[in-house]
Amino acid sequence: MSAPFVLFRDDVAGHDLLFESPAEIIVAETADAFFPAMDALERARRAGKWLAGYFSYEAGYLLEPKLRPILPEGRRTPLVCMGVFTQPSERTLPTPSPATNGPIFEARAAWSESDYAERFARLHQHLRQGDCYQGNLTFPVRAQWSGTPLSAFEALVERQPVKYGALVSLAGPAVLSRSPELFFDIDAEGWIETHPMKGTAPRGRTKAEDERQKRFLRNDEKNQAENRMIVDLLRNDISLISEVGSLDVPELFRIETYPTLHTMVSRVRAKLLPDLTIERIFAALFPCGSITGAPKIRAMEILRQLEAVPRDAYCGAIGWVSPTGPMRFSVAIRTITLHENGEAVYNVGGGVVFDSTAEEEYAECLLKARFATGTVPASG
Repeated sequence: MSAPFVLFRDDVAGHDLLFESPAEIIVAETADAFFPAMDALERARRAGKWLAGYFSYEAGYLLEPKLRPILPEGRRTPLVCMGVFTQPSERTLPTPSPATNGPIFEARAAWSESDYAERFARLHQHLRQGDCYQGNLTFPVRAQWSGTPLSAFEALVERQPVKYGALVSLAGPAVLSRSPELFFDIDAEGWIETHPMKGTAPRGRTKAEDERQKRFLRNDEKNQAENRMIVDLLRNDISLISEVGSLDVPELFRIETYPTLHTMVSRVRAKLLPDLTIERIFAALFPCGSITGAPKIRAMEILRQLEAVPRDAYCGAIGWVSPTGPMRFSVAIRTITLHENGEAVYNVGGGVVFDSTAEEEYAECLLKARFATGTVPASG
């Protein structure tokens, strides 16, 4: 396949969804272009077209009027980048070939442990003052990449199989995602489901140690509290666009296992109000509370002061919209932006609560960064 295209890959189910040859690419680089782009997306959907691509994290500043004045400058990915397609093709995945070594290399975290500790202390002061009760503090990891975006994507598949893998090669830099987290899925009957992911533990070196790590995570009050905060936040967000009495939490604190870590996942489900536009859905839900903190707006204001550069595609949403109602977006974590100059950028972060420590949170961030190279990045 050749650009422009959007590829979604479910390694667990063993199939992918490919969008090729867009009739149009709808892109908003600036704040002034954002809402006209949202209108264009809605017109295309109502005209019977499929949409596929991504929203950058900073689009959330525009969807919330209180945050528009603090929209970060210096963004390197579009606020929204979506292709307009006739339909996708679905296919069964071939047996994966052995992973290619080294498509992402020379990785270095932008913050040293002391850099992180300084910002952690400022965030923790906000927690002590009651300004917020969780903040998802993140920072970039900068690396180099080689080959093509597709070869880089395929090289990472075997390292960490996920349900929501994606590669967007439309306009601007390519965006490669190995996300395990569902932002939301809307089915043909108008039911929406979201799977907030919060709480992690490293894999054990032996089977017995691995089981101990899973039990620890499942029963740890701190991780449960972090997860429950985000569940409550998402329940509130979804309630803005769902039918009264339909909201449910069918599952709390399920443990999912990946090659480098265990993570805690819950489920929130509701029946949507009829005839919602894409803009209204995103205005209620975006960005996902699992990557902001709570309360969402205040957490985003605080994080804007602490994080030196825009998150760009990281912590945004990658997905597709069908003309008949269903749509699915992942949370753009474990996501790498591949720039044409050979630079690769992927952020890492985690939820900070009152009883968090800077040392443990920074170590967790570096653990999460292993998805790209298989090793912890150099620091600072």
